[in-house]
Amino acid sequence: VQLQASGGGLVQAGGSLRLSCAASGRTRSIYTMGWFRQTPGKEREFVTALAGSGGDTYYADSVKGRFTISRDDAKNTLYLQMNSLKPEDTAVYYCAAGYYGFTDYPSMPDFAAWGQGTLVTVSS
Repeated sequence: VQLQASGGGLVQAGGSLRLSCAASGRTRSIYTMGWFRQTPGKEREFVTALAGSGGDTYYADSVKGRFTISRDDAKNTLYLQMNSLKPEDTAVYYCAAGYYGFTDYPSMPDFAAWGQGTLVTVSS
C-alpha cells in the first residue's frame, strides 16, 4: 500500500484545513487508518484513527471536538477535517494504514504503511 498525503498549508488561528490521504496498491487489505503529527525535536504523536469502514474512531485529547477523521472507501481516501486550529497544531501530519485491528489504544506499531507527510502551519 502506498499513501500520499496532501492539503497542508498556512492558516490563521481559528481557521480550518482539510487533509487528504490517497491510498493505492492493495487497498482492500487496509483495515485501520490514522493521522499522526510531528514537530522538530519531538516524537511523532497520535492524532486520530479509525478502524474499518464506519467503525470506531479515536482522538487525542488535544484535538477532540475540533478534528474529524473520515474515510471514503470508494475513493480510497482518508480525510482529516481540522477546525478551530491553534498554533500548537503546527506540525508535519502523516497518514498511516494498518491491516489489523487495534489491540489497545492506537499507536505507531499498529500501522504498516505511512505517507510522506504534509506541513500544517497555524499562525497566531
